[in-house]
Amino acid sequence: MTDRAVRNLGNLRKSASTARVLNLLRVWRDHGDSDGWRQAPLFRNTLLNRALLLKHRLRRDEVDRFRVRRTVATKIILPIDDGDLRVGGRYVFVNQIGFDRILEESFGMSPGHPDRRILALIDDLPGLDPFLLREQLRRHGHTPDACYFNVSEADLAAMAAFVAAEIAPLVDLSLGPDCDLEASSPVARLTTKIMSNSAGEDMSALGETLLLEPHEYDEGVFCWKGFLYYKWSLQAIAGQIGGVMDSLRRVRPSGRVDAEQMAAISRARDNVRRRILLTCEATAGMLRVYDSAFQGLAAEGRPMAFRDFLKDAPVLFSRLGERLGALQHIVSFWTYRMAPGRPAPDADELIDILSDFDLSLAGQERPARAALAA
Repeated sequence: MTDRAVRNLGNLRKSASTARVLNLLRVWRDHGDSDGWRQAPLFRNTLLNRALLLKHRLRRDEVDRFRVRRTVATKIILPIDDGDLRVGGRYVFVNQIGFDRILEESFGMSPGHPDRRILALIDDLPGLDPFLLREQLRRHGHTPDACYFNVSEADLAAMAAFVAAEIAPLVDLSLGPDCDLEASSPVARLTTKIMSNSAGEDMSALGETLLLEPHEYDEGVFCWKGFLYYKWSLQAIAGQIGGVMDSLRRVRPSGRVDAEQMAAISRARDNVRRRILLTCEATAGMLRVYDSAFQGLAAEGRPMAFRDFLKDAPVLFSRLGERLGALQHIVSFWTYRMAPGRPAPDADELIDILSDFDLSLAGQERPARAALAA
């Protein structure tokens, strides 16, 4: 691995779960002695269950590792030294050419191994957000211990409250006039259905109303849940984006800086700030697509608008996840790196960080309607 990759890997050692990283090595260190970790592992393979998984934006020299065109891949990293991630590690991309052979040679896993299916489910997601990762696995019958998902009860409660406020207009349409008001409020019950893995089955009447095939509706409901989660997540980081933008504008590297380095930093900083703004606009535009479709269903008597949204939801969900994941990565990493008391980065490190941010945002700033053509 390059020096830049080693430095980035070392920065992961204190993190367990983020929008872009799932640090199973950290989970093992923190919970390896617990019954939950031993009895309900994410992966059965010991090596894989202590690896690092990253959602990685492919560089130009990496896209030919795959038979189909893609921009983001799931990278599995096996640290060379569990005690010092700065040493680096060996890595492989999920579903790259020769992936089955590599799994056999490096992990001793045959193509039919159960962990192969779990990797495919994870690879299908645009990011590694703990909430959506848990839901993706759960709806396919896999329920690892809660230690693998950094989702607090407070976050779950906040998400539930947000969903309840969002879907309140749909209660009468979904549950009908015969709902049991004694058990709980209709809004609370519908919220529970949406946030559970049985939403597709429990709300199948809505799918029939929208003339969707069961598989289209099931996938659409999961992506609908994803849109609600991403909308909530964007609200959570919206207030931090401005601070990061301002910090990026003001940051100065430590130590000696030559004219070429300063010019490179200035160009990269301006480009990253511009792309952050455009990506925020594109993300908000995609959420407006959902808002308009839901408004048509719940308030304007146009259910086909929401039907079209659910059919397109998997593509939109993937693009939205990539965009929000890029923004979350920038906010979380920059906040961590520039925390009070930490030394300012030197010129080389600052250029590396800005280059990583620029790569994360590349292509994410396209207008919302372009997502369906991507």
